[in-house]
Amino acid sequence: MAASAQWQPKEEGFTEICGLLEQQISHSSSSADKSQIWQQLQHYSQFPDFNNYLAFILARAEGKPVEVRQAAGLLLKNNLRNAYKSMVPAYQQYIKTELLPCLGAADKNIRSTVGTIISALVQLGGILGWPELLQALVSCFDSNDFNHMEGAMDALSKICEDIPQILDSDVPGLSERPINILLPRLFQFFQSPHSSLRKLSLSSVNQYIMLMPAALYGSMDQYLQGLFVLANDPSSEVRKLVCSAFVQLIEVRPSFLESHLRNVVEYMLQVNKDSDEEVALEACEFWSAYCEAQLPPENLREFLPRLIPVLLSNMVYADDDESVIDAEEDESVPDRDQDIKPRFHASRFHGSDDVEDDDDDIVNVWNLRKCSAAALDILSNVFGDEIFPTLMPIVQANLSASGDEAWKDREAAVLALGAIAEGCIIGLYPHLPEIVAFLIPLLDDKFPLIRSISCWTLSRFSKFIVQGVGHQKGYEQFDKVLMGFLRRILDTNKRVQEAACSAFATLEEEAAELLAPRLEIILQHLMCAFGKYQRRNLRIVYDAIGTLADAVGGELNQPAYLDILMSPLIAKWQQLSNADKDLFPLLECFTSISQALGTGFSSFAEPVYQRCINIIQTQLLAKVDPVSAGAQFDKEFIVCSLDLLSGLAEGLGSGIESLVSKSNLTDLLLQCCMDDAPDVRQSAFALLGDFARVCHVHLRPRLSEFLDIAAKQLNTPKLKETISIANNACWAIGELAVKVRQEISPIVMQVMSCLVPILQHSEGLNKSLIENSAITLGRLAWVCPELVSPHMEHFMQSWCIALSMIRDDIEKEDAFFGLCAMVRANPSGALSSLAFMLKAIASWHEIRSEELNNDIRQVLHGYKQMLGDGAWEQCMSTLDPPVKEGLSKYQI
Repeated sequence: MAASAQWQPKEEGFTEICGLLEQQISHSSSSADKSQIWQQLQHYSQFPDFNNYLAFILARAEGKPVEVRQAAGLLLKNNLRNAYKSMVPAYQQYIKTELLPCLGAADKNIRSTVGTIISALVQLGGILGWPELLQALVSCFDSNDFNHMEGAMDALSKICEDIPQILDSDVPGLSERPINILLPRLFQFFQSPHSSLRKLSLSSVNQYIMLMPAALYGSMDQYLQGLFVLANDPSSEVRKLVCSAFVQLIEVRPSFLESHLRNVVEYMLQVNKDSDEEVALEACEFWSAYCEAQLPPENLREFLPRLIPVLLSNMVYADDDESVIDAEEDESVPDRDQDIKPRFHASRFHGSDDVEDDDDDIVNVWNLRKCSAAALDILSNVFGDEIFPTLMPIVQANLSASGDEAWKDREAAVLALGAIAEGCIIGLYPHLPEIVAFLIPLLDDKFPLIRSISCWTLSRFSKFIVQGVGHQKGYEQFDKVLMGFLRRILDTNKRVQEAACSAFATLEEEAAELLAPRLEIILQHLMCAFGKYQRRNLRIVYDAIGTLADAVGGELNQPAYLDILMSPLIAKWQQLSNADKDLFPLLECFTSISQALGTGFSSFAEPVYQRCINIIQTQLLAKVDPVSAGAQFDKEFIVCSLDLLSGLAEGLGSGIESLVSKSNLTDLLLQCCMDDAPDVRQSAFALLGDFARVCHVHLRPRLSEFLDIAAKQLNTPKLKETISIANNACWAIGELAVKVRQEISPIVMQVMSCLVPILQHSEGLNKSLIENSAITLGRLAWVCPELVSPHMEHFMQSWCIALSMIRDDIEKEDAFFGLCAMVRANPSGALSSLAFMLKAIASWHEIRSEELNNDIRQVLHGYKQMLGDGAWEQCMSTLDPPVKEGLSKYQI
């Protein structure tokens, strides 16, 4: 049959497809039946008019159950995603023609399904390909029939949510943009007697706040008047959308609210107490949004005495809060898989940029309590001690509330102290000894959620607690907090275990080597927890052990400590399979331990090293052939294993050489350096640099390949997107250069041509990449001055600026050996940048290498002779006093 004639369904096809859909949604079909039905439906999808049947069933099969018609519609939507573009135009048109009359279908579910398909079709074909759609929507809006208005409004709200920009574009054949035609009608629906139409119209307009088309910009007064009218709507869903609109406006277009700000703040304050928690939560977002937009604080100042009590009362646990219910669960209840959050390993990064760890989130569901605490935190950072007169009397009253029934008020007061720990530290400071002394006994409270929040709040004062150890009372307080955290790590309640481990990790970072005298008791507690925790909290123990190793370093390297620490970890290591994701945190933990123990780790190193090699090998195979590998590919296994090998290289130094010589690590590492996953390459180049330092001989057979692939990482048009990889590759090239010396020469020009633009256009690049580029360029100059020095005048200025920013260390020494070697080879190349070179030399606080000191002295005296006294004096007179001071030791 020709596609152009009006398509008609055949009776048997219609019956058969309806039958399959009925079976598919039937509760009595087994999963095997369902998969067979699914296969049959997939088979039918091969027929060009199958989607027409689905459209016909959805639109016209009035004798069939609504569920069957809906199932046909959802299957149609999914099919169109893949098949629409390749369908014959007549069939595309048939489906569209069948859908439009259903906008006003009597059944709400049919209307909703049709709206979903219409939005999908607009995503696929745009408005231009469907001129009847706009007419149909406008006719429905103007029809005054509820079903038609709601069906059209539902479809439009889905288009606004999925592809809002499509309505704000020019459509050939239309005198104005669709949004200009639709917006006045949306505003009219704000006054509809039907709450569903008020809700759908407001949510549609809200989608345009971020895009801010000219049509909305020009109707802003009408929009704001509409919001004020809907502000006290009986429907909580509408009130929530009003709050959401004000939050978005304050974030992106605060100027629109300027003249109404008092009223908006007043309204948000009222709605923050709304009986519907979702409305109150949306309103509560306003305070953080206001502060983050850096708007004038004085507009909020007068409201603080009323706002702070609302936030404090919303910080009290609701009776049905899932945390309160979960808090009853003790450690003997096994974790369910859904309790275990996915974790993300941060690939190794060689450089000076600190990555902020945001581990203050106590539990993971966002709710009114947490939003209120976050608002209090940010307000305390903006207003500091000004919030004290309102806040402290309530907190003190709640802390002293006695009796079991008041535990939630006491808990919220402790949360409040933690929330203001940063912003109000100046006002709190004189009272901190008493506050900490008050909180310590709460670590042993009978209510588990008071024990857990006390851990968190005390950890927020870690810096102060550690600062006080210089005097007797301060040391006693530090010790009480430390022992309190350790007791809570062995709590029987899972929530408390989690909070205590996280709090202890924060304290460890602040206390560092102060923990050394207590190491034995700390390790005993941590390893006891290790033996009894369920899977989820076990990950936090690994983190606490790793943080401890980072904090105390070599102090850990004593037989008594290693006996407590290593055997349980190794037992766990042997118990987990190579495909078990619980291995990740253990690999990270071993990375910290191997770095802390240094050569003390050598007796544990061989099995750990060999296992990392096996994991990498298995995963590289699983990537191409999971069946032969016997494992599913997961790049995280490779990243964690590469990082642990880096930790071993750092800890064992040249002691790792014997392990490398017996393995095929060089080949595996080269494969990882060429992997398509950015985080695998990032960790691979970090390991390449670590290996270059300690056993470069094993890299020699494939040196040219390593250098070539590393150089390619620097020459990419999207450098900003892969900056961490470029950073590690750049550092690795420099480490290789100082080991293989002249053998680096084939890639010197290629690498130099990439490093110079990085130094010359450093705006927006991270500090580490600039430092590593400057160091690597210096190292190349040191080992191949004859290749680098002819080009030095092109980069001398930006290179010297970067060198003067680097802190004193061995890498900076190497770069300055390169500077001296270049100047010896081409003295005139630095003349035009002499002042910059002098500033770079003066940036040293202390040069430990006598040889480098002598080299620099020779360079300076050489230039003084070359220029003659007059020109030299003139050059010196342009320098700032601190630079002259830095050069004075060279007696020039």
